[in-house]
Amino acid sequence: MRKLPLLALLVWLLYAAGCSLADPQPGNRNTNMPETTDNPSLSSGSVKLVEAYPNLAFNQPLDYRPANDDSGRVFVVEKSGKILVFHNDPQVQTAQIFLDLTSRVDSRSSEKGLLGLALHPDYKNNGLFYVNYTNQNNTVIARYQVSPADSNQALLSSEKIILTFSQPYANHNGGQLAFGPDGYLYIGSGDGGSAGDPQNNAQNLGNLLGKILRIDVNSSANGMAYAIPPDNPFFGNQQGFKEEIYAYGLRNPWKFSFDQVQGRLWAADVGQNKVEEIDIINKGANYGWNKMEGSLFYPSTASYNTAGFTMPVWEYQHPQGNAITGGYVYYGKSAPSLNGWYVFGDFATGMIWAVRLDENMKAESRTLLDTDYNISSFGLDQNNELYVLDYNGKIYKLVE
Repeated sequence: MRKLPLLALLVWLLYAAGCSLADPQPGNRNTNMPETTDNPSLSSGSVKLVEAYPNLAFNQPLDYRPANDDSGRVFVVEKSGKILVFHNDPQVQTAQIFLDLTSRVDSRSSEKGLLGLALHPDYKNNGLFYVNYTNQNNTVIARYQVSPADSNQALLSSEKIILTFSQPYANHNGGQLAFGPDGYLYIGSGDGGSAGDPQNNAQNLGNLLGKILRIDVNSSANGMAYAIPPDNPFFGNQQGFKEEIYAYGLRNPWKFSFDQVQGRLWAADVGQNKVEEIDIINKGANYGWNKMEGSLFYPSTASYNTAGFTMPVWEYQHPQGNAITGGYVYYGKSAPSLNGWYVFGDFATGMIWAVRLDENMKAESRTLLDTDYNISSFGLDQNNELYVLDYNGKIYKLVE
């Protein structure tokens, strides 16, 4: 387990606790928590990480995406505002700057920056892609286009702002983008920051903070650069609820992904002082924050009727980790024992686990690896092989 230097430890305790360094104490547990099992008989076997690109180094990498255009290229997002492109080859020598947004991105705090990238499902033909970044006071979702003259160069001038919303504090910005099987763009937003969600944003359906959003970027309506999917849970409501909301009650979802076979949307939500959680995101569901932290009532002295909350499918308590990083359900060939398992990790401790669900949604878990890495993200290549991003600048591939 990684022992962080004092400065890094303090920074990432702030990251996990939303600027609250309270000593974790046993909490008041909700008794309706779904059953989970940590099965020690399921060993990690020969699962290991190998350096994917020994000749490359990255500056605080936060996202990894395949081009999915049969070119064999991948994109890596750096927190400062650059997207790099290179061939997915262990012998690759250089990475090219695909897009430089450093002049538009505010990355000065630990959780701000260029946070997410999603290529349009028809990127191979239309060259469109979407980014999630922070400027001084806002989250910005913007669209860009690749140069028709150079597939390794995006056009800065092609920017189209799709959506912006205010961020009251510097932390808890979420940042993930992903297109779902339905073709809609899903956006992860944090609760707006500070500690304990003081503005109650995650439970407030009148704003976009502490939510998973879903929009249709292939259409536009009502003067917006997008349309609202008609089956969004609050579509057409008269109560002033934001129609972009797909799910709510989240603290800071740091990475989500779709199971390519089952279709489930898996999300990792960073906890306050006690619990890190994995959620299956369902339309219209409330995941409890800031009344619940995982399966614990928040604050620990409180007690609530949990009938309206959707509980995590898996969780772990501090100090096993204190900053969860979501991953992917694995369907590659390099680590066959993980087929169908959701693989994820923890930024602070470097632990990597795997979880799968049975037909009754009971979770079974495996501890895979205890690394020295600050795991900032996971990624899949075009062949569904899994990669681990170390915030310190390297990328590793999961193999057996």
